[in-house]
Amino acid sequence: MTASDNPHHPQVPPSSAPGRTATGVASPETALSDALSQVVHEAVRASLHESVRAELRGQVRAELADAARKQRRKASLYATAGAVALYAGAAAALTLGLAIAAGLPAWAAGLIVTVLLAVAAVVLRNAARPTRPGPAKDGTPTSKGATSEGAAEAAVPQAPRGAPGTADFPAVPATPPGVTAPPATSESPSPRAR
Repeated sequence: MTASDNPHHPQVPPSSAPGRTATGVASPETALSDALSQVVHEAVRASLHESVRAELRGQVRAELADAARKQRRKASLYATAGAVALYAGAAAALTLGLAIAAGLPAWAAGLIVTVLLAVAAVVLRNAARPTRPGPAKDGTPTSKGATSEGAAEAAVPQAPRGAPGTADFPAVPATPPGVTAPPATSESPSPRAR
């Protein structure tokens, strides 16, 4: 008797993949191994993803803290330089006042220095103020030398879109539609003649 003749031990033909039966269905051991492998792979991937994220977050925080520390140092140095420059300007103004006071009374020297500082402040403010070029009366854009009348016109805000009298809103007729205006009589003066 051969092994193929024994009914209690059926012969399984060899398959091309290990762990597969002749029908191509995975054996329970292979399926369990594949599932376990996939679960371990996903767990390792998630763990690696979280550790990389935490490491990157720590590095970014350290770099931002270092940059903020440098910026704070620069800001404090600029503030200190501004305060020292303010005191230097006051000392220069005092020196100028004392030099003028050598030939004039002290009150006149103080007044002259005050006027000079006020003029300098106005000139600096005007230099810092942005100019808004707008169309002049002749259609050319205005420049820094605009008249005060042109500056007053530029200060008036423009009508919002959709407001009456703009291109986005239709003009309102003098009389409602379907109503005829009474004829003008010669006895009443026209509104333009007034």
